[in-house]
Amino acid sequence: MTRVVAGEFRGRRLHTLAGGGTRPTAERAREGLFSWLGARIQGAVMLDLFAGTGAIGIEALSRGAEYVTFVERTRAATSVLRRNLSDLGLLERTRLLKLDTRGALSRLGREGRTYDLVFADPPYGEDWGPQLADDDSLVGLLAAGGLMLLERASKTAAAKSAFLELKGTREYGDTSFDWYEPAGESGA
Repeated sequence: MTRVVAGEFRGRRLHTLAGGGTRPTAERAREGLFSWLGARIQGAVMLDLFAGTGAIGIEALSRGAEYVTFVERTRAATSVLRRNLSDLGLLERTRLLKLDTRGALSRLGREGRTYDLVFADPPYGEDWGPQLADDDSLVGLLAAGGLMLLERASKTAAAKSAFLELKGTREYGDTSFDWYEPAGESGA
């Protein structure tokens, strides 16, 4: 089990999956990430891609985010995520899409959804990071002043993008977070 680091649900334990099916972001890395985001999380509408059991999105809600859409394709992870949301009374402040990432991006784009924050924690060792950073449909989901955060293994390089500008990187052990904004917008 992992726990919520700060905010309304500080210290509450979250259910996780047995085995190596997901890789929850470590508490220390989540603490650093949300310290970096600061007040930007207050009232934010967030999209959590590759949500796993929901630790990042739940942490955002605990710290004042208004609403989170979780995207996770696996049945086991969505079951645990739904249980976590239910246990914390967060079902009304969330949406859970059991879809693959590309399908979710397409659906959300057709619905005209926009997000203040898009967070993606794709499986390490795959090429999802560069694909997402260079996906103009994802950029279309960012609200004015919105940002994308991409989690990756620290030993890999930050993804390059034709649509997003890398504004900063923070490293916490084996985990790095890259902060992107649409090209031409002000920095972090």
